[in-house]
Amino acid sequence: MNLIAYIKEELQVIKERDPAIKNNMEIFLYPSFKAMLKYRLAHQLYLKKHYFLARWISQRTARKTGIEIHPGAVIGKGFFIDHGIGVIIGETTVIGNNVTLYQGVTLGGTGKEKGKRHPTLEDNVMVSAGAKILGSFTIGKNAKIGAGSVVLEEVPPNCTVVGVPGRIVRMGNQKIPRMDLDQIHLPDPVLNDIRELQNRNIQLQQELKEMEKDMRCRQHKKQEGKDESI
Repeated sequence: MNLIAYIKEELQVIKERDPAIKNNMEIFLYPSFKAMLKYRLAHQLYLKKHYFLARWISQRTARKTGIEIHPGAVIGKGFFIDHGIGVIIGETTVIGNNVTLYQGVTLGGTGKEKGKRHPTLEDNVMVSAGAKILGSFTIGKNAKIGAGSVVLEEVPPNCTVVGVPGRIVRMGNQKIPRMDLDQIHLPDPVLNDIRELQNRNIQLQQELKEMEKDMRCRQHKKQEGKDESI
């Protein structure tokens, strides 16, 4: 893909996913737009084994945009970073098509292991603000990672992950559309457990009151029986 065609594609992706855009000129101010242009250049240099120059470009870009993408990472088409400050993408990360990341996302490793040590994100994955995905495993197609989640194990396709550590919440087999970028209305299994406990506590209190009422009635009847016998 030539540079002009690539820029047109990036412009279209940003316009689709950011409702704040009013005109095309604004897009050239986006840190994510600048970061991705520089990444594509650095990645080509990395593939040609010009490692120092590739890292020089990526580190310079990180200082200017707040987005650090290792030139060794593999990123597909339709990739979008919203806002972008604090995003870190490790060397052996593999990202599929139409993936969206929000600010503060880390796609990192868990130590100094060799080889593949960063996650793989398949097509149509959405990772919300502040989420951390750490380790060499796969986030399946159409998965959604909730804000602030810490994901340490594989996520099947069509699932949502929330919490620390991340918990998988099944969403059935329905495909999540490319434009489904809702970060707010995600399931919260911890909150669901708390509500269930609260409801159970209310139920137990009601049962206890009924038992106390029944016991008082029996004691009253027993006392009346004693009075009549006297």
